[in-house]
Amino acid sequence: MSNNATDKGILFIISGPAGSGKTTICDGLIEKESLQRIVTSTTRSPRQGEIDGLDYHFLTPDNFKTKIKEDAFYEYATVHNNYYGTQKLDIINPILAGQNLLLNIDVQGAKTIKEKASADKDLKGHIVTIFIMPPSLEELNERLKNRGTDSKEEIERRLIVARSEIEQEKHYDYTIISQSKSVDLNTVLEIYKEEIVRMR
Repeated sequence: MSNNATDKGILFIISGPAGSGKTTICDGLIEKESLQRIVTSTTRSPRQGEIDGLDYHFLTPDNFKTKIKEDAFYEYATVHNNYYGTQKLDIINPILAGQNLLLNIDVQGAKTIKEKASADKDLKGHIVTIFIMPPSLEELNERLKNRGTDSKEEIERRLIVARSEIEQEKHYDYTIISQSKSVDLNTVLEIYKEEIVRMR
């Protein structure tokens, strides 16, 4: 396997507040392009229908802590008393094999990976970051309400988090102001194709 820059894959990172539509965009990208979704790791229990190795790598807390000691993660965090993290091997091996990757991650995780990548010969110059910006917090509030999956308190908490996330968008390579699902997906597809051409 050759490790010339042009042979390597690209890691596309997509972030945005809950309700911004980033998961729908990621699903659409996977469907239309030869992108491989990065499976992140967590200590939370699988939800109904979730499959280990497909939705997440489900690890025990002890297993996760061992991997932290082994420096196996690019980034990890504790959310609602559960660990979440992105393992290095889940990124590096496919990138070196020329596979393009997609990672849907929060702003803190994206920032950590970008910082670590700047000192990593395998990843440096092979990351593209995209932030999905809601048109307004009012619109985001409506979207979260319409999802019908969160309580009023949870929506309020998500909106507080969204404010701080939006402040981080200036650190991304691209910011897309969300319109409709189809428009957002097409915009991201254009960026994806442009970046593939640029890297090659």
